[in-house]
Amino acid sequence: MRAVRTSARRRRAVPWLVLGLWIAVLAIASPFASQLADVQRDRAVDYLPVNADSTQVAEIQDRLPGGEATEMVVVYHRDGGLTAADKATAAEQIDRIAGAHTLTGTPQGVPSKDGTTVMYPVASTEPGQDEDARDALVGDVRDVAKGGDGLSVEVGGEAALLTDSREVYQSLDGPLLYTTVAVVALLLIIIYRSPFLWLVPLAVAGVANYLSMAVAYGLNRWFDTPVSGAGSGIMTILVFGAGTDYALLLVSRYREELRRIERPYDAMVAALRGCGPAVLASSGTVAAGLLCLLAADLNSTRGMGPLGTVGVLCALAAMLILLPAILVLLGRRVFWPLVPRYGSTPKARRSLFTAMGSSAGRRPLAVLAGGLVLLGALALGTLNLPGSLKQQDSFTSKPDSVAAMETLAAAFPERGTRPLTVVTPTGRADATLTEVRQTRGVDSAERGRSGDGWTELAVIADSPPQSAGETATIESLRDRLDGSYVGGTSAEQLDLKDTSGRDRMVVVPIVLLSVLLILVALLRSLVAPLLLVAAVVAVWGAALGIGGLVFGPVFGFEGTDPGLGLLSFVFLVALGVDYGIFLMHRMREECLNGAEPVAAALTALRTTGGVIASAGLVLAATFAVLTNMPLVQLVELGFVIAVGVLLDTFLVRTYLVTSASVALGRRVWWPGRLSRAPEPPVPPKEPERVAVSAH
Repeated sequence: MRAVRTSARRRRAVPWLVLGLWIAVLAIASPFASQLADVQRDRAVDYLPVNADSTQVAEIQDRLPGGEATEMVVVYHRDGGLTAADKATAAEQIDRIAGAHTLTGTPQGVPSKDGTTVMYPVASTEPGQDEDARDALVGDVRDVAKGGDGLSVEVGGEAALLTDSREVYQSLDGPLLYTTVAVVALLLIIIYRSPFLWLVPLAVAGVANYLSMAVAYGLNRWFDTPVSGAGSGIMTILVFGAGTDYALLLVSRYREELRRIERPYDAMVAALRGCGPAVLASSGTVAAGLLCLLAADLNSTRGMGPLGTVGVLCALAAMLILLPAILVLLGRRVFWPLVPRYGSTPKARRSLFTAMGSSAGRRPLAVLAGGLVLLGALALGTLNLPGSLKQQDSFTSKPDSVAAMETLAAAFPERGTRPLTVVTPTGRADATLTEVRQTRGVDSAERGRSGDGWTELAVIADSPPQSAGETATIESLRDRLDGSYVGGTSAEQLDLKDTSGRDRMVVVPIVLLSVLLILVALLRSLVAPLLLVAAVVAVWGAALGIGGLVFGPVFGFEGTDPGLGLLSFVFLVALGVDYGIFLMHRMREECLNGAEPVAAALTALRTTGGVIASAGLVLAATFAVLTNMPLVQLVELGFVIAVGVLLDTFLVRTYLVTSASVALGRRVWWPGRLSRAPEPPVPPKEPERVAVSAH
C-alpha cells in the first residue's frame, strides 16, 4: 500500500517539478534572449572568411586614421537633362551635408555625358564600425538630399546599401515569428480538430524558440559564433518546424496509449518509451548534419550550423520534457471533443497511405522507375537557374540605394560607379598606384589615407559594378599586386561566390558520410541507409530544378544566392533522413516481430504515413514562410526546402522508398541479420514407440 501511495505522489509531483524547472530556466535565459539582435551582423565582410582579400582590406581600413570609411553617393537626375537650378540645388545640399558632418575630402560632382545625372561621392569616418552611427549618418544625408518638380535625388553607395540591408534584416524578426506561429497554429487546428490541443505544442515551441535565442547569444559571447539575420531566422523556422514534428509524433503515440492505459502519467511514460528513441535518433541526425557546416569557410554558413543545431536541440528538449508534463497535467480533457477513452478503439478508416502502399506493393519496379524518371526530369531544371545574385538584386522590393545604383548604371555605362579599394604597404604606395593605373580595365585611381604602415587607393573600373568586365579587373589587380589587397563591395561579392563554391565541395561529402554512418549504426544495415541517402539527394536535385523553372520566369529573380545549393542540400538531407528514420525504424521493428519484408514495408507506411505527412506539411509550411520575406536569398531557400520536403513526404517517402523496400525484400537489411531468411523451425522429435507384447 505504501508503494502505491508513493507512486501516486510521484505521478502528481513530477509534472509540477518539470514545469517549475522550465519556468526557472526561462527566467535565467530571459536577459540573454533579448540581446541576440544586438550581436547580429549582416555586412558582406562579416560573412567572409578571415583570409579573404576583402576581409583583409576591411580590417586594415579600421586601423587607418578615422577608422573604416562610410562611403555613399548622392545621385541627382532629371530625365530631360539637369537644369541650372537643379545643379544649384545639388551644390547647396552637398554643402549643407559637408557643413554638418566631417567628410574625407570635399565632394566633387561628376556629371554624366548625356547631362541627365550628376553624382557626388560622399565619405566620412565619423561612424567607424558603429552600425547605428552609420545608419544615422545615412539618414541625415537622405533628410538633406531632397528632390521635387521632376528632379529625383537618391542616396546610394556601400553605406546606404548596408543601411537598407540592416533595416530589412531587423524587420524580419517580428513578421517571421508571427507568420510562422499563425501557419503552425492553423495546421495544428486542422490536424488535431480540437479547440484546445493545438495551443499546447505551439506554446511549448514558443518556449523552445525563446530558449534557443538565449543559447545562441551565449554561443556568440563565449565562442564568437557568427550570428546573421538569415541564421537567426532559420533557427526560428527549425524550432517551430522540427519541434512541431516531434510534438505530432509524441501526441499521436500518447493518444494511442491513453486508450490502452488508464492513468495519463503512465500512458505518457509508455508513449515516451515508444517514440522517444526514434525522435532522439532523428533529431541527432539533423543536428549532426547541421554541425557539418562548421567545416565551411564562409562565416555566415559556418554560423548557421550551430544556430540550426541549437534550434533543433532546444525544440527536442522542450517537446520531450516540457510538453509531456503539460499534457499529463491537463489530462484527457485536452483532446476534447475527440477524447481517447480508456478501453476504447479508434474508428476504422480507409487510410490514404494504405491505398498508396498497395499500389506500390503491386508493381514496385514500375512505380520506382516512374518516380526516378520524374525526379530526373525535374532536376534538369537546375540548368535554367539564373547566375549569381548581385548585391543590388537581393531585395524583393527596391530600396533607395538600389534605385540609385540603377540610375548610375544607366547614366554612366562607360565606367564603374562604386570604387574598388586597394590597400598597399605605404613604402610601395607610389609604385602600386602606377601599376594600378596601368592595369587593363582601370578607369582611374587616386591615393587616399595612410596609417599603420598601409595606404588606401580608390580605384574606378571602366565596367559597371559586378559585371564580367569589373570581375576581370579585380582578378587582374590581385594577380599583379603582390603584397597588396583588393577589396570593396564588388570584391566582397566575388569572394562570397568563390568561398561558397569551395564550401560546397568540402561540406557536401562530409554531410553525406556523417549521415550515412549514423543511419548504418541505427538501422544495422548498409543497403537501407544508402537507399535513404540516395532518396534525399534525388529530392534535393528535383527541388533545386523546380526552383530553376520558377525563379527567373515566374518570380523575376535576376540571380541565385551563391550559398543556395549548399544550404538547401544540408537542410533537405538532414530533414529528409529525419522522416526516413521514422519509416525505416518502424519497418525494422515489424521485421523483428516476425513480419515478412513486404508486409513490414506496407505496415510501416500505413502506421507512420499519416503522422509523417502531417509533420511534412507543417515543416514545409514553416519554411514556406520565408517566401514572404523581402530578401531574395531567403525566398529562394524557403521555396527549395518547402518543395523538397513536400516531394519527400508525398512521393519519395511514400512511393519510392516503399517500392524499393518491397522490391529488395530482405536484401534491404543487408548485411544485418534481418537480411537472412529465418531458419525453418525444427520439427519436434517423435518419441520412440515401444513394442508391447500381446501377451
